[in-house]
Amino acid sequence: MRERPLSKRCFEDLCDVIPGGVNSPVRAFCDLAITPLVAESGSGSHITDIDGNSYIDYCMSWGALIHGHTHPEVVEKAIQRLKMGSSFGATTNIEEKLARKITTLMPSCERVRLVSSGTEATMTACRLARGYTNRPLMIKFAGCYHGHADHFLVQAGSGVTRLKESSSSGIPKEMLASTYCLPFNDHDACNQLFDEIGSNLACVIIEPIAANMGVVPASKPFLELLRRRTKECGALLIFDEVISGFRVALGGAQEKYGITPDLSCFGKIMGGGFPAAGFGGKKEIMDVLAPQGSVYQAGTLSGNPVAMEAGLKALELCQAPGFYDTLNAKARIIIDPVREYIKKHDLPFCINSVDSLFTLFCGVKEVNNQADAKKQDNELFNKLFYYMFEHGVYMPPGPYEGWFVSMAHSQDELEKTRDLLLQWLRI
Repeated sequence: MRERPLSKRCFEDLCDVIPGGVNSPVRAFCDLAITPLVAESGSGSHITDIDGNSYIDYCMSWGALIHGHTHPEVVEKAIQRLKMGSSFGATTNIEEKLARKITTLMPSCERVRLVSSGTEATMTACRLARGYTNRPLMIKFAGCYHGHADHFLVQAGSGVTRLKESSSSGIPKEMLASTYCLPFNDHDACNQLFDEIGSNLACVIIEPIAANMGVVPASKPFLELLRRRTKECGALLIFDEVISGFRVALGGAQEKYGITPDLSCFGKIMGGGFPAAGFGGKKEIMDVLAPQGSVYQAGTLSGNPVAMEAGLKALELCQAPGFYDTLNAKARIIIDPVREYIKKHDLPFCINSVDSLFTLFCGVKEVNNQADAKKQDNELFNKLFYYMFEHGVYMPPGPYEGWFVSMAHSQDELEKTRDLLLQWLRI
């Protein structure tokens, strides 16, 4: 493996003062048994560690950097705003500009509340749904990750799949009593539960394109079923588009699939690489939030002006003519040949993708839900990660994650990545 003595020493020091040495679990490379990447800088499509090793980055801050690292226009806007003041605890004009941009791009969002993290967005959206409907119950789906609020950690995806019950200790059972978790893409289970609890159901929350059990899109008929059944029983449908929002289209998955949710949650891309997120919906629902209504939410750094400025520029860049056609064509340079090779040689792999977002699953030929994803061969995944890492490609360091292609990735870099994957598959 590449020499990384400074990374090793730094991580040991981190472990002295931070639990596990990280501030978000998947960064620890727990199942990989190697020193995790300790980042020093990023530029374009590359990330560089503190030992000076450079990698083609397909993690891209977990999808936030759709334009790549340190995009000059995003950086310049952030610097300009920072020089005016980093935080005020008071309203600023840039919040209105970003919120209006979101309402323009997402017609389902007549009003938007801006927060600092995806967890805040989803947590408050569900609280708002309960307050608006005056009902207690919520449905989520196995493998969908909506952040780390107590009531979400029931068979969640990504980093928590390592825990024995796909949950977390420290959560009273009473907190989970109002959350029902169903299999993803399962029509029968969904219909049965709606029949049983529909009159007490406040909301259904789903990632329309799940990316925390690996990339696993919900089928359009399944999303249509959820839309129909929630309308019938008076519950709200919440799309968690923290990952898919502005990634698969300017209007997110809801534009791509032609399905309008009652509430939508965003993050990542809308912050331009800074901590920012938001949620939005119809006026009549959103106006139940304080200070107009009775559902409380607050945050000292909500709507932080530096993050808002960077996020607004990131969204403006996404509006360039042909932006998504170009981005998706870049991703296909990797996806199409790898998928074709797997199929041609009948290999025990599959590649799931939606536009510029994909996952190569190891040891399984089809993944439609969390149960399928859990069948993959984690040892095989580790071998894949070591191979790519040693050859200068930083792919997401967990088998239940998505790869993110950015506009900064060049054709040469994409072809190199494609060729490395094909070489590894031949070993």
